[in-house]
Amino acid sequence: MLIYAANIYAQKKVNGEISPIGSSRQLFTDNTLIEKVTGKADLLLHHPVARNVVLETNEGWEGNGTNYITVFQDGDKYRMYYRAGHYSYTGGKDRPNRKDIYCYAESVDGIHWKKPVLEIINWAGSFKNNIILDSIGSHAFSPFLDKNPDCAPDAKYKALGWGGGKHGLYAFKSADGIHWTLMNEDPVVTKGAFDSQNLAFWDTEKKEYRCYVRDFRNKTKGSVSLINAGIDAGRDIRTAKSKDFIHWTEPEFISYEANTDPGGSVPDKKTRSENYPTGRVCELYTNQVLPYYRSPGLFIGFPTRYVDKGWTTSAKLLPRFDYRQIRAVGSRREGTAITEGMIMSSRDGDHFTIWPEAFLRPGLRKYDTWFYGDMYQNWGLVETPSDIEDAPAEISIYATEKALQETGVSIRRYTIRIDGFVSLHAPLAGGELITKPFTFNGSKLSLNVSISAAGSVRIEIQRPDGKAIPWFSLDDCEEIYGDDLDRQVIWKPAADLTKLQGVPVRLRISVKDADVYSFVFN
Repeated sequence: MLIYAANIYAQKKVNGEISPIGSSRQLFTDNTLIEKVTGKADLLLHHPVARNVVLETNEGWEGNGTNYITVFQDGDKYRMYYRAGHYSYTGGKDRPNRKDIYCYAESVDGIHWKKPVLEIINWAGSFKNNIILDSIGSHAFSPFLDKNPDCAPDAKYKALGWGGGKHGLYAFKSADGIHWTLMNEDPVVTKGAFDSQNLAFWDTEKKEYRCYVRDFRNKTKGSVSLINAGIDAGRDIRTAKSKDFIHWTEPEFISYEANTDPGGSVPDKKTRSENYPTGRVCELYTNQVLPYYRSPGLFIGFPTRYVDKGWTTSAKLLPRFDYRQIRAVGSRREGTAITEGMIMSSRDGDHFTIWPEAFLRPGLRKYDTWFYGDMYQNWGLVETPSDIEDAPAEISIYATEKALQETGVSIRRYTIRIDGFVSLHAPLAGGELITKPFTFNGSKLSLNVSISAAGSVRIEIQRPDGKAIPWFSLDDCEEIYGDDLDRQVIWKPAADLTKLQGVPVRLRISVKDADVYSFVFN
């Protein structure tokens, strides 16, 4: 072990930069730590499972314009904020147009929601409603629980809001998450289009506020990688930083890299983006970027992709072609465009790996789905109880249905396994993943894994040159099978991980009929 440690500097020169991961959880949403994947292994994108409808926006002050939803857990309470309003394509025959307002709902479990009577805003002569905003900021409003340790008590909750007398995003604060006041008379972020959900949060790693806002990138100078991912470089995303939530850097466009198969291990899929069409109108609407709560140094985003293929044969066979034609009278895209959810991730908040495939598809329902305005995912990830009696919690995501139709919108809950966005997957024939060199802190290695009874996972710890470290070879590793969010990897008794802390290593992960979602040294 001492001889190995003495050679660290030489190995670093040979193998390039070594990533210090400490005790942070590592997911497979990008290729940052991946050297190559061999055999039948691949990175597999997983999809949320549709659950219950948690809210219908059919009240007189609500309607079909419900969107831009924010959800977060606050102690033993779940909070939801959503835009409400109505736009009629039938000249008011369904219900009159309603201006944009912001409403509030809450839950004790994230599954069953209610609209409390807040008595804050007068609507049509009554305060018996759940409205929190009806003027400045009421088109797009994204609250968050501020984790800045220096946050003032009256600004425990903050938000950026769009919609007011001046162009830009206004800063809001609240002591209780329900009653809101402006922090500044004028907008605090002014560069951008903002015609979507714009959001901000406290970055606990970098000790600063980050915001992500909507703008239009010059199509003639758009990101080639973004276009290859099936996204036209029109509507796009900027980011900015702040130390006090009032003074922000000038927002800059984020950059993208379409996800590819690491190491070119699968010859017919060297670049996934080669299989995706260019030249179609495909743009990003919302961005939904946030630090992943189990790995704060990892940013995950759930942007909405807008796709317009025109009046194709398939468009005419989608649900409710008659109503699509009505919607298209003023603007064709209102009838032909479709929206769906995507996923992307970043290690620095500026450069993102984006999966060209859809993360959240419109689904199999027959009547009021596959419309422009559907499948807008909420901002925020929360853990909720599983439907299975003794199973661990799941992550819940909330998305819109029935958007811009005759009545109100349905907000449906979806669930996905904790860390379960992307896995290292292989069939029983097996495959392996080799990581790039890194250093860690911790005395044990744990995996989030799902393995069949016939399958297995084994881990080998190697030097950066690819040689197995004594006592940590694949043969020394106890076979792992089962299903667990936190399964410890065990080698033969002589193995002692503490001696490898701070020493450059790499992992060889062998999988057979298994999925590995994340790993962590702790």
